[in-house]
Amino acid sequence: MERARRFLFVSTYGGVVGLARKVADEGAEARVWIQSRGEKRVGDGFVPKVDAWEEHVDWADVIVFDDVERGETCEALRARGKAVVGGSRYADRLELDRDFGQAEMKAAGMTTLPSWDFDSFDAALAFVKANPGRYVVKPNGEAQNEKVLSYVGQDDDGEDVVHMLEFFRRGWSGKLLGFQVQKHATGVEVAVGAFFNGKRFLLPACVNFEHKKLFDGEIGPSTGEMGTSMFWTEANALVRETILRFEAPLARSGYTGYFDLNCIASSRGIVPLEATCRFGYPTIDIQLDGVLSPWSDFLAAQARGEDFELRTRRGFQVGVVVAVPPYPFDDPKAFKKYAEDAVVLWRKPMTEGIHPCDVRRNATGDWLLTGTSGYALVVTGTASTMADAKREAYARVRNVMIPNMFYRTDISDRWARDGDLLQSWGFLGA
Repeated sequence: MERARRFLFVSTYGGVVGLARKVADEGAEARVWIQSRGEKRVGDGFVPKVDAWEEHVDWADVIVFDDVERGETCEALRARGKAVVGGSRYADRLELDRDFGQAEMKAAGMTTLPSWDFDSFDAALAFVKANPGRYVVKPNGEAQNEKVLSYVGQDDDGEDVVHMLEFFRRGWSGKLLGFQVQKHATGVEVAVGAFFNGKRFLLPACVNFEHKKLFDGEIGPSTGEMGTSMFWTEANALVRETILRFEAPLARSGYTGYFDLNCIASSRGIVPLEATCRFGYPTIDIQLDGVLSPWSDFLAAQARGEDFELRTRRGFQVGVVVAVPPYPFDDPKAFKKYAEDAVVLWRKPMTEGIHPCDVRRNATGDWLLTGTSGYALVVTGTASTMADAKREAYARVRNVMIPNMFYRTDISDRWARDGDLLQSWGFLGA
């Protein structure tokens, strides 16, 4: 009898625990290593954990990395003949170095927005005052994780950006290595992603719509994300004009895994904003419900550069992030006071569409909040229409009880307008 396939998951914050749990449920063996000290208990009771991932490399058939800045490590493992889902030095730079990313998008034939890099808030303030306009402020490099430092300008004269940069200067001067001011573009914000096997994309692609602000109606501070709606499609115009342009450079770099371009689409064309060269969150948890193929087979094919006929659900998927304080802010003391070890309860028993994130399971089977972030659950719905997928997702959300929990109630509502616009502009046709 052939032994079970072995997967080693190397994670920064534990975001890949749900995927590890999925392959284990399919009969594979899975082990997870989490780098962040504050998130070490994420996934306890759901998947086996290890203290040093390097000691398990020879044990693993497939090694899965869930974050950037490990490209050099991934390349070294591939050189040793290991099957790896993960980055490359090129992919790391593509995501983390905004100037390089924009240059690569331009080289791929895409129209890019003017942008300017700064290493001081005073210089950025002087620029915006001298060149009034609507801008977007984005941190560079590792600071991209500080979502509170991202700001989308609303005023055509840039006055609100001036106020925001002055606010950032008071709290972040000397702490932020660099950031970018980019010209604002109007249209439909849409992301297009697919899984890459080191040679080509394994379609269908995932077209998704992120909801980044904390409150309904895109109000409040930026978060990692509060929810996403999505559907799967073959190579339509939207896919051809975005990710398929990157097949050659990704193949040259040896990259394997999920690749996503966030863009602004309009009647004038598509403008790329940024690349994501890793799993997205909560995207991967929603995709667990949208992909029908066994994930253990699919991940292994990616890692080995093999073709794979990916089967996905027709229709739409909607995912809602359920969070607790201090999310989206970093405040371990607040988490310990308001959320640590809070129990996840159910009004009635439910197993489908509930994805534990910063959660552990104790010996009696209770789900308890852990970590430091307050990123508790991703709750999903899937149906033949976006409205029905939303209805199913929120019916499941209302079944969840966690002290101090909160969530947005409008995930997917933009589809009614955005879908019509993308269709009218010719992006969704065959």
